[in-house]
Order: sequence, then C-alpha cells, then structure tokens
Amino acid sequence: MSTAPIAYDIIGDIAIIKPILRFQANATEIAGKIVADNKHVRTVLRQATPVSGEYRTRSLEWILGEKKTETVHREHGCQFKVDLAKVYFSPRLLYERMRVARKVAPNETVINMFAGAGCFSIIIAKHSQASKVFSIDINPEAIRYMFENVYLNKVAGRVSTILGDSKAIIELHLRARADRVLMPLPTRAITYLGAAIAALKPKLGNIHIYDFVHAKKTENPLQKTLDKIASKLSQFEPSVIRKDTRIVRTIGPNWYQTVADLTLEKPLRMSPEGAVEQSPKSNH
Repeated sequence: MSTAPIAYDIIGDIAIIKPILRFQANATEIAGKIVADNKHVRTVLRQATPVSGEYRTRSLEWILGEKKTETVHREHGCQFKVDLAKVYFSPRLLYERMRVARKVAPNETVINMFAGAGCFSIIIAKHSQASKVFSIDINPEAIRYMFENVYLNKVAGRVSTILGDSKAIIELHLRARADRVLMPLPTRAITYLGAAIAALKPKLGNIHIYDFVHAKKTENPLQKTLDKIASKLSQFEPSVIRKDTRIVRTIGPNWYQTVADLTLEKPLRMSPEGAVEQSPKSNH
C-alpha cells in the first residue's frame, strides 16, 4: 500500500476519506488501517462527490464497518446528531466555532444565517451568555437534526430553529433584531451581506462572514476576501469600525477558507432589500 498520507475526517464514530485518485485499488486496506488507528471508528465511508447544491450535501460510499451515515459527534462538551449524507458537517471548524462563541457578549441576540445541524448556534448557547440565538437553515433535514440537537444539549430556551431561506426569514421576522450575525456559508455568504446588515440592530453590530478564495503565492487571500466584501458593502451605507481576518484552513492548492469579523455602524433605516433609505451615493 502507498505510504503517502490519506486525508480523512472523523465525525463521531464515522471516518470519511477524502476523494483521491489512487483510492480504489486498496480501499479496504486503507479503511482497515484507519479503524486500527482510531479504535472508536465503526464505519469508514468514501466521499464520492464534492459538497454541492443548495443543501451542501455530498455522495458517500460505504467501505468498511457498519453500513450507516448517521452518527453523534462530540465537541466542546456538546453532542451533535447528524446524518452525513443529508446534512453538511465539518469537524475542521472545531476551533472556529469556539472562537466565535467566546466573542459573544452577555445578553446578545445572535442570528446564524446558515446553521446546518446547529453546531455554531448550540456552542454559542452553551459557552456564552447570549440571550437568544436564531438558527436558520433551508435544508429540512438540517432543521430536523438541529431541533433534536437543541434538546439534546438542553438549550431549547435560547436557540430557536427556523426553516427557510435566511434572507426571506430576516426580511419577514428578524429585521434589526441582532447584535451579531454569523454567515458560515463560504460559497454564498457575501451575496447575503445585505440581509445580514438588515438583521443588525441600529448603530453597532458584528458580522462573521466566511469566504472561499483563490490566491496565488504573490497574493494575499485575506486581502482578496476584504476586497470582495468592500465591493458588496459599497451598495449599502454601514461604516466599518473594525475588521479582523484570519485563514480558517487551506482547502486545496492556492485555495483558502477565510473569515472576516466585521464591526459595523449601521444607519437607522434600511429598505426591504437591505439598502439604505436615502439618496444613493453619487458614485452609483
């Protein structure tokens, strides 16, 4: 068997091997080594397709062990039940979830626009003194597991699960409600920035916006993310009081997942589309 490292994630008692060209010839042998090295793993799956689609799901192929895709993952003292074939879940955001939770001040209202099975939302509820977390996702299966996880972790009084498109939910029910907005959907977050701004209370608010960015060796991926955000922000009227950026992880050759933590001063009135209700800027 090749001695080159095999990339895989462990979620609960399931290991998922990342797509690799040389995998098929010795799939069982590789899976057996993963189980031998990780005694709690009971199932090994292979990711057959990239994460894609509105629900951010992927095709998984069984290789070894129990034939299942549902598991319970433990992280930061919380438990998350999830079906990995039906709901997006990444254990590689473990540090990021706690990092954000530690920024939440007492009595904040938080809106998570792309909540999945509820990991960010529940960790915030368990490890901060947030008064309310509105946890939104468009995937009905994600909402089903999120609802179960909210009760599993005993945060039902503080986390509200909401099914639907976050832009529409904010427009109908959550305008000017949030002190902090999470946007952990790198493929689409920047396009939803107007809704995130509309969700913030007047004056100061915080947004955590995630992005995928391609950057050559001569380019700064964090600056490229900030440039994309600045272009979108130019359509609105918030003032950026503070901005912090970090690379969350490398996802491929010259590809990065980044996050920008923005503190914004928001105008008092916003239109339904998220634009300010005043004359447009002269350069638009």
